Amino acid sequence: MATNAVNEFNQQVKPVSLWADAWKRLRKNRMSLFGLWVVGIYFLVALAAPILPLYDYTEQNLNHVNLPPSLKPAGVVAVAQEQKAIDQITDLVKNQGRADLQPNLDQKIAEMAQLQASLAADPTSNNVYIFGTDYLGRDMLSRVIYGGRISMMIGLVGTITAVLVGIIIGAIAGYAGGRLDNFLMRFVDIMYGLPYMLIVIILMSMVPQGTNSTVVLFVAIALVSWLTIARVVRGQIISLKNSEFVEAARSMGAGTGRIIFRHLLPNTLGVIIIFSTLQMPSFIMNESFLSFLGLGVSAPAASWGTLVSEGVQGMELYPWRLLVPAIAMTLFLFAMNFLGDGLRDALDPQSKNRA
Repeated sequence: MATNAVNEFNQQVKPVSLWADAWKRLRKNRMSLFGLWVVGIYFLVALAAPILPLYDYTEQNLNHVNLPPSLKPAGVVAVAQEQKAIDQITDLVKNQGRADLQPNLDQKIAEMAQLQASLAADPTSNNVYIFGTDYLGRDMLSRVIYGGRISMMIGLVGTITAVLVGIIIGAIAGYAGGRLDNFLMRFVDIMYGLPYMLIVIILMSMVPQGTNSTVVLFVAIALVSWLTIARVVRGQIISLKNSEFVEAARSMGAGTGRIIFRHLLPNTLGVIIIFSTLQMPSFIMNESFLSFLGLGVSAPAASWGTLVSEGVQGMELYPWRLLVPAIAMTLFLFAMNFLGDGLRDALDPQSKNRA
């Protein structure tokens, strides 16, 4: 039966693993813990979106166009919005002598009557849009949640792809050394010299109509994003490959693959995790930038980037169309950065004695 270790006072000391120690220090960082909770809630909502009581994010309703955020039924909000426009024109006609606006007033009154008749026959008039609607009458809450699913999926898949490619190339280069290391690192240098975003834009602009742009976006963003992690892993492998535990494994007949993947890479896992949490916001920002330029996710699907792009077009009259997706994306990116910083401190051996 195994016994616990004892200290110099002959007191039993319960052993603490690296991960338990890192979790203990991570919990002391309130901002990182806040980021962890926010990221967890985002992913939980994104995964549960199909079973949540949300309106169809592709459903268009021209009676509910550009409705502001409200807890009232959509029909009531639409009538109130139309009545407000009528009151403004009426004030100009009666109190400011703008008789030239009388035809506009008559047209607005006719539109109000038509709207009321249309709403009376519309079963969706009782819908409640707490985040408002867009220029086609689609629910902003539903679009932000489903847009977040796509943005987070692109960030997650892109990060996993970049990390896997970077780990393999960096580990092989660092352990093998010599000509192979020199060749791989010169290839990385060449890729670093290419205008990354320009290449991604060219690739996205060459996608034919009808192609699944999301898959192409995965490939384009992950194309050269593995370069940094390859260099980081290579440096870690070089610093560890002559360690005693590697020499012991080699003396026992362990092959190159086993030494790399069973002994060296597990000792670089902390750095890889930190890099992944800090890289994911970068992927989401790249996707948002491309979607803002119209080269990202294609309709009817949407991402945070496309929603922000659509919101900018009407931000002066309908600010909620920009603020809702922008705030959702900003909160997630801040949370990921807080979590990444906390993991860096928690997994850094040099931080164990910090206050």
